[in-house]
Amino acid sequence: MTKAYVNFTVSAEVAAKTYEALQLAKQSGAVKKGANEVTKSVERGLATFVVLAEDVEPEEVVIHIPKLCEQKKIAYSYVPKKIDLGKAIGMTVPCAAVAVETQGTAANAIRDVVSKVQGVSRKEPKAEAPAAQAAAPAEKKPKKEKVQAQQTPTA
Repeated sequence: MTKAYVNFTVSAEVAAKTYEALQLAKQSGAVKKGANEVTKSVERGLATFVVLAEDVEPEEVVIHIPKLCEQKKIAYSYVPKKIDLGKAIGMTVPCAAVAVETQGTAANAIRDVVSKVQGVSRKEPKAEAPAAQAAAPAEKKPKKEKVQAQQTPTA
């Protein structure tokens, strides 16, 4: 079952190239690891490329990151396993998300991954309302007239 935050699937070839690009970025550039650090990096506009693991539980931990990347126009991709994502950046524990801030010698590899990911079809957002209902004009309620209080003369 696909997760709600996974907007597209990547092939094993693209995932392997992503791991290689992250290794290069870790050696010669700067990366941020973990959902909190990635979120901060994207919000501040420092991230140039973001990678998310597809097997994050609970998914609420990273569900906001793809939308945030789209708003900030930052390229992002997915890899199948968080344990492999952690290993790619030199960690011995799983990692849910990684942001590349300074690409270093990984610039060409990241550009290659981004070009392959952009060609992948993305999920279409669910429609809020059917077109027929959206086109129908809303009925207007009659406006209530203001009633002014009558003043009675005092003697």
